[in-house]
Amino acid sequence: MKTSDFYFDLPEELIAQDPLEDRSSSRLLALDKVSGKTEHRKFKDILAYLKPGDCLVINNTKVIPARLIGAKEGTDAKVEVLLLKRKEKDVWETLVKPGKKMKVGARVSFGDGLLKGEVVDIVEEGNRLVRFEYEGIFEEILDQLGQMPLPPYITHQLQDKDRYNTVYAEHAGSAAAPTAGLHFTPELLKQVEEKGVDIARVTLHVGLGTFRPVKVEDVTNHHMHSEFYQIEKEAADKINHAKESGGRIICVGTTSCRTIESAADENGHLEPCSGWTEIFIYPGYKFKVLDGLITNFHLPESTLIMLVSALAGKEHVLAAYEEAVKERYRFFSFGDAMIVI
Repeated sequence: MKTSDFYFDLPEELIAQDPLEDRSSSRLLALDKVSGKTEHRKFKDILAYLKPGDCLVINNTKVIPARLIGAKEGTDAKVEVLLLKRKEKDVWETLVKPGKKMKVGARVSFGDGLLKGEVVDIVEEGNRLVRFEYEGIFEEILDQLGQMPLPPYITHQLQDKDRYNTVYAEHAGSAAAPTAGLHFTPELLKQVEEKGVDIARVTLHVGLGTFRPVKVEDVTNHHMHSEFYQIEKEAADKINHAKESGGRIICVGTTSCRTIESAADENGHLEPCSGWTEIFIYPGYKFKVLDGLITNFHLPESTLIMLVSALAGKEHVLAAYEEAVKERYRFFSFGDAMIVI
């Protein structure tokens, strides 16, 4: 299976640069995973595809303003530090630009010294471990100095930090948003529950591996970055109950999907748990829990379009994407959505 098998031609002007004012007014392409048939709706029509007894699985991770712009001490050279993973209380694994000049011992200052950092180690793929120094509460300083780590294909400045988080974001720790959830409003979630659909909240802290291109020609040689996930008892019980009662498990986003597929046993049963996952889902994968998926439109040749293709078949997915391009759907993080069911 070749990476190039998942290529499609996308005009640059279809990459959404700004979120819509009304989250739920984005467009929705519904794809029947068996027949390949498509329908065009608004996202708020999602209720038409949900049934009483179904369980909607959402990822309640919260994106932190992880992009810090500072100056290298002694030179005033501009340095960008992107927080990836907290390793200890004040030590983070980071992506530093320019990295070559930031050797072990190099120091950087942010916000006129409100926050300072020192490179203490260089790890996998040149990432830097940075120990931070500050007075007060780190999260409050980060909120003051940090910027949202928007994907590289978004060039516009985000006016409202909250728009790169879901309305149900709760547990801080992501470097990227679970973007399929950006379409939901509190009102729409309430309507989902009123229809008799259970909502299970799981957590997966999204890393920048989400945007990491597949650089190998043979898909099976690609290695995923590890991401932390957690499933509480309440969520496991809701998912198990729906499955045992004949309901469908519909994940909001590829991150929710990867969480439950990582944690489930061979029979699709879940127990409360936490850990790190490197699961890579591509065509040929047999889903243990998932029945349907709500997702955005993804980059050509990405691991995300491969995951969607594992559920609905590469031919159906690429045909749907071709239709979305023709119909001028908005693509990627701030773009429109599709439901595969």
